[in-house]
Amino acid sequence: MGAGAPGRVRVSEEGALLEVAVEAARMAGVLLLERVGRGAEREVSSKSTPTDLVSEADLASERAIRELLARRRPHDGFVGEEGGSEAGTSGLSWVVDPLDGTVNFLFGIPQWCVSVAVRDSQGALAGAVYDPNRDELFTASRRGPATQAGPAGSPAIELDAARAPAGRQGGGQGAGAQQALASAMVATGLAYDADVRAAQASVLARLAPRVRDIRRFGSAALDLTWTAAGRYDAYFERSVKQWDVAAGALICERAGLLVRELPVHHNLPWGILVARPGLVDQLLEIISGP
Repeated sequence: MGAGAPGRVRVSEEGALLEVAVEAARMAGVLLLERVGRGAEREVSSKSTPTDLVSEADLASERAIRELLARRRPHDGFVGEEGGSEAGTSGLSWVVDPLDGTVNFLFGIPQWCVSVAVRDSQGALAGAVYDPNRDELFTASRRGPATQAGPAGSPAIELDAARAPAGRQGGGQGAGAQQALASAMVATGLAYDADVRAAQASVLARLAPRVRDIRRFGSAALDLTWTAAGRYDAYFERSVKQWDVAAGALICERAGLLVRELPVHHNLPWGILVARPGLVDQLLEIISGP
């Protein structure tokens, strides 16, 4: 299949691509855990703002993933958060966040992960998000299930929004729309830019009285997968990039959640909302605008 060709990838090929995504995500996760154990992060610099940090761990993880993909999938393209980009000739491209949650990683907060997805001209084909701190792996393919696997020896669980435990205590799947919103646990994230954060604060002020509670932990990919796993009822965030959400959004879709775009407004960049079906419209009404 040539570059940009619309040829349909077979289910068996999706499975093979998912295996590569899992291999890359696990390998990089182990590398990052080793760096944590050695206290290796001495060099840190900023990117877009003083709060947008990058470390040698980010760069080392991306290099390792690129090397693995070059061996396994030499003709595919590559897009990485830390600047690595190649067009490829196969019509497929890998979208990688080698360390999602860099600030958490640097501050010793164990909420960070590796996100690896592969896409064609129609969107994501397969994706894996690996959380080394909990040894949890979240995966999905375009025509396969979303799954969650825990530490070695524990079974993989197929994720299903219809039976997810989120929204407990009266906010379950059969609850009325207002009751479901009032009992919803919602995750979000904040941008690095101060002006955007100020606009986001206004949105959160509107949302906070309407839901059970709000969480902000710092890794978009984990927020997405934790929503798919039922730990949250919804997640939204502005200013996310393709590598933040490529794998996690696919996992959410295959778990039965709805993924919606958030339109651009003044000081509010593009973003996404992921939620269980009974919550999407209400949340969009609250969070879409400034």
